[in-house]
Amino acid sequence: MSTRSELVDGAVHEDVFDRPWPDIEARQLEAARELFVERRDQIPVLRRRADDSGVTEIRTLDDLVPLLFAHTAYKSYPPSFVAQGRWDRLLQWMQTLSVAKVTDVDVEGVTDVDDWMERLRAAGHMVLATSGSGGKVSFLNHTREDAEKKRRHYRRMSGWPFVKADNSRVVFLTSPSRGPNSAIEAAQNSAAVWARPGEAHFLTDEPLRLADISASAALNQRMAEGTATPAEIEAAQAEARARGERMSAAMDVFVDKILAHRHEPIVVSALWAQHMSIIERARARGIPDGGFHPDSLVSAGGGLKGVALPADYREQVDRFYGKVIRNNAYGMTEMAQTCPKCQCGRYHRPPGLIWLLLDRDGERRLTADDGVDGVVEGRFAFLDLLYEGRWGGLISGDKVTIDFKDCPCGRPGPTILDTISRYAQAGESDHIGCAGTIDAYIRGAVAA
Repeated sequence: MSTRSELVDGAVHEDVFDRPWPDIEARQLEAARELFVERRDQIPVLRRRADDSGVTEIRTLDDLVPLLFAHTAYKSYPPSFVAQGRWDRLLQWMQTLSVAKVTDVDVEGVTDVDDWMERLRAAGHMVLATSGSGGKVSFLNHTREDAEKKRRHYRRMSGWPFVKADNSRVVFLTSPSRGPNSAIEAAQNSAAVWARPGEAHFLTDEPLRLADISASAALNQRMAEGTATPAEIEAAQAEARARGERMSAAMDVFVDKILAHRHEPIVVSALWAQHMSIIERARARGIPDGGFHPDSLVSAGGGLKGVALPADYREQVDRFYGKVIRNNAYGMTEMAQTCPKCQCGRYHRPPGLIWLLLDRDGERRLTADDGVDGVVEGRFAFLDLLYEGRWGGLISGDKVTIDFKDCPCGRPGPTILDTISRYAQAGESDHIGCAGTIDAYIRGAVAA
């Protein structure tokens, strides 16, 4: 077994965070060295970055920094490829970031971006898309084996350190049950590991379609430019009203099911705004705060992204569900191995995930010596050793604080504090030193 496999598989051990991992940094470095040797000639953009930065081998963690991709790399395709249905060109773009050959996927007759993703998935490329809240989605390739290992990792991490996922519960998830979005994949994983047969309840079975998101973003752009026609705007508003009515009716049914099961251990996962919608409906039915089974798991997350909520929305959610288990984890679409939160509110590192704390521009690695008493703030980056379908090295847009000492919960460190924020808000540009260079590589490869 390779060092990389040993570390990735280590996440399934019962005591993965309790036991010390002797020489973990040295073993992670060895795994990174193995992975770089394998991926360098498989992924064109990685090879180009290595050539230009003069990195021929991974001798220290500092050697990884110039090899990390900016998070914007996965949406660096020209928008015209989607808008004009140039699906073969979009495949060519994806090839620059993928291990396996994708340019031989049959795109004859593809009608929209959802159809394009279906063709890729049918060929074994499990491409995921981000939410596209900024108007443009990212596309991230990975393999079926990657997807299976992500689910295995989720089964072990979800509920840690309070309870183990054992397919014994009624599960409520406020996402659609189908779609290529990463949030839907997470909800499907939650249903797969927590729900007993027939008891996974999604808000809707109406699939999320990327083509609808793209069309909406394009219309918003035309409205900003003053080129959208009144008929286009009226049609979009009518569709939005109809969808809103369907979702409101679905939420009524969904809330009734939650309330009917609230006295048994259940799982409820929703965004903050959706939790507030659940509370509003419950109060309209005369349901008081509290009363949920104490072994229930309730998770909340997601940014507000323009949604207006009362200032005390978190406190209202806490009061409504009462003393339940609040499991949480730090992760992102680009990361397969999430970092679960302990009883002390800190996020722990799976052995197969190499944390790299960088300066604001993402150009220099920070260590414990850059902070006070081993506590350092910086930009979060990582190398996820799990992926076979793409390079797992990424510079995120997140500002985090890492304590390089052991956690107050008694487990060996380092840990991320629960103070995570973004360097740039939605709609703002986020300066990462290497981003422009990587985008230029990709544009050059696509244009060749």
